[in-house]
Amino acid sequence: MARTVLVAGTASHVGKSTVAAGLCRYLADRGVDVAPFKGQNMSNNARAVLAAGDTDADWGEIGVSQYVQAQAARTTPTTDANPVLLKPRGDGESQVVIRGEAVGHVPAAEYYDFYWERARDAAEASYRRLAATHDVVVAEGAGSIAEPNLRHRDLANVETARFADADVLLVADIERGGAFASIVGTLELAPDDIAERVAGVVITKFRGDRSILDPAIEEVEERTGVPVVGVVPYDDPGLPAEDSVSLPDDGGVRGEDDVPPDRTVTVGVPRLPRLSNFTDLEPLACVPGVRVAYLPLSASLADVDAVVVPGTKNTVDDLLALREAGFDAELAAFGGPVVGVCGGYQMLGERIRDAHVEGTGDRQVVEGVGRLPVETTFSADKRVEAVTWDVSGAGPLAGVDGSVSGYEIHMGDTRALTPVDRPLGPDSAAVETVAGTYLHGLFENPGVREAFVDAVYDAAGRVRPDCDPDARTPFDAAAALVRDYVDVDAVLPNL
Repeated sequence: MARTVLVAGTASHVGKSTVAAGLCRYLADRGVDVAPFKGQNMSNNARAVLAAGDTDADWGEIGVSQYVQAQAARTTPTTDANPVLLKPRGDGESQVVIRGEAVGHVPAAEYYDFYWERARDAAEASYRRLAATHDVVVAEGAGSIAEPNLRHRDLANVETARFADADVLLVADIERGGAFASIVGTLELAPDDIAERVAGVVITKFRGDRSILDPAIEEVEERTGVPVVGVVPYDDPGLPAEDSVSLPDDGGVRGEDDVPPDRTVTVGVPRLPRLSNFTDLEPLACVPGVRVAYLPLSASLADVDAVVVPGTKNTVDDLLALREAGFDAELAAFGGPVVGVCGGYQMLGERIRDAHVEGTGDRQVVEGVGRLPVETTFSADKRVEAVTWDVSGAGPLAGVDGSVSGYEIHMGDTRALTPVDRPLGPDSAAVETVAGTYLHGLFENPGVREAFVDAVYDAAGRVRPDCDPDARTPFDAAAALVRDYVDVDAVLPNL
């Protein structure tokens, strides 16, 4: 069986995903056969991957962080990497995905009443399959490992640590303040058998002279008996984010850099109330000169050069929110390049039929923004599949040519009402400056990304800056943080 390290946290958003991904790439670089795992995740950012275990499905959904960590580990991701995924839908309700398949929509209390045992069994079975075929499993926890109200049903942390017999690497974020109190409090509140598994602490997001922490580190080690095995400087490697906590505030920007203003462009993204799979935008934010601005629905589009309408966990309600705020009128009048992805594509059409199927009341037909001559009909069937197409671009993706890959996770079928170009597969549509597609991960394809960025620069009348061909990948950047600032051998000796 594999050796397992659980990267747990003192709180949410302390850097667990970055440390886990960096550890996966660092170990892979050392020739270790490593696989990521997260027993239970809550995120609307999902990827379609190969199904594993006893299932008739070919594909299933997992959280984006485990997909990214599998890439970092240089292994093929399957649903075993994240056997339980909860996708929030608003009003305290989540879609429950077990072993990659959606099994219901429930409030939190009903999840524990009706799905807990099934979820725990699925998580343990997935872990054991991974542990039987890999040398090391890097498991990621969720939130805090020491929540007294959750410890009896904490699948991602407590249960995983127990059934995986894992050593725990505890991560604390010093940027928020109170990191040392959080470390001591976490170790005090965690169940005794879990606290005993903590092999080391990593402090993340530190700015300044490392030596000024020495007195506090010495006191924490003396109080707890747990060594601080790393202090990681503040440095965002650029990995896709797992949840919207990491997004900028309304009006905030991704991708700010040293490019002169006259050679930058801004891609506006409406911050939908139920925004999902916003990681589709991350590759654009990594392009020199491209600023991705997350806009409140009350915003004007006068200062942006292009718009991407992203996916959503609830297309109809977000479309109505967009209309109530007047953003539909902004979209209708906008003359630059526009791309809609998944739910954003559905919104850009003429209408949505059988809207009640999405669970948003008894509405039969909801009018769309009207930028594309298509209509969508909802049904209870959900498409989850990785796809590859040979395509030829059109509209704001006119430069696309050749093969593109990504994944689809959606309900509803979209048909064209008049002839349209299909730049990204048979269900896509494009006219003039507007395109829509169900292809998540579209901007990870260099051809799509370059075609869209070129179209934005052309429409803005600006010249693109040069790119650095030797720029590091986010995986390598995360691995460098672990390699240079964490004593991995203290947690996983004798590898």
